[in-house]
Amino acid sequence: MSARQEAREVSKTLGFSMFNQSRIITLISELARNIFKYAGKGYIVIEIIKNQNGCLGLKIQAIDCGPGIMDVNQALRQGYSTSGSLGAGLPAVKRMADEFSIQTGKGKGTCVNITKWLN
Repeated sequence: MSARQEAREVSKTLGFSMFNQSRIITLISELARNIFKYAGKGYIVIEIIKNQNGCLGLKIQAIDCGPGIMDVNQALRQGYSTSGSLGAGLPAVKRMADEFSIQTGKGKGTCVNITKWLN
């Protein structure tokens, strides 16, 4: 099963609205595209989580062993691209996620963690 299909099924089961189901699938699509485009291979992990208040959410982790992101601040700037694209992907992921973090380093790959909470 693809990450997109798994996310659709899990988010629907948890009770995410159709809008947020689509948003979650868009987030995963963008993260997968970045793995393919910049690292060549990697994987996505989807996990159901619960916060201290009992609120359920989805934690999505995109991990690759690519070259890493040289300048994270630049990469998160709308319109910045090292590949000639529109430079909208990673900034959109950050904007659409409820929580966002990124760990990367030159030659160390990249790990993007996002969370979408069921509101």
